[in-house]
Amino acid sequence: MRRLQRPPMPCAVSTLSRASRRATAILLCMGVAIVALPHAARAGQDAAAKESAAAVKAAFLADMEAMRIKFVGLAEAFPPDKYTWRPVDGVRSVSEVLMLIASEGYGFAPIVFGGKPAMSRDAAVGLPMVTDKVQVMGYLDQAFAHAKQSIEAIDPATLAGKRNVFGRDRTTPEIVLMVAGDMHEHLGQLIAYARMNHIVPPWSK
Repeated sequence: MRRLQRPPMPCAVSTLSRASRRATAILLCMGVAIVALPHAARAGQDAAAKESAAAVKAAFLADMEAMRIKFVGLAEAFPPDKYTWRPVDGVRSVSEVLMLIASEGYGFAPIVFGGKPAMSRDAAVGLPMVTDKVQVMGYLDQAFAHAKQSIEAIDPATLAGKRNVFGRDRTTPEIVLMVAGDMHEHLGQLIAYARMNHIVPPWSK
């Protein structure tokens, strides 16, 4: 799905919870440790690698749950008539940001870890067109549920090595940082949209 170019937001918004920041630090440390291991030493580290991969997967699932709560909270906070609002022409509207996250839950997030998408590409084409609040929230709930179920079912042993994502071999910590970073970026975007419409994020009240 092609990302539309958008102008800079009026201010930088941090979406990371304290738990998310800790998880990110763990992922970075794990990634450095994996890269630093000599090739000869890696051969005997299968059990440790599987344990580390399981920890990375658990950290990502915890972060994704924290994001789910915030995305759903914001989706509920926006009134129906604001779902088609966008700051300027050419950037995503409120509903389009939410449906982008839904599409990532249905496909992108599970696939990069080796899971299966919830729908075909053809079926996903129409997701950005959904603007009804009730329907958007339904898709959002289902997408996060699918991503969680699919990723939980993945054997950590399959995450110990590298996977080819977007034409590049990446470690699981690198994949997690890429996916979580993208989702947090759009969470920050939606928070900025809320503030521009005088909507207070539920967790800030």
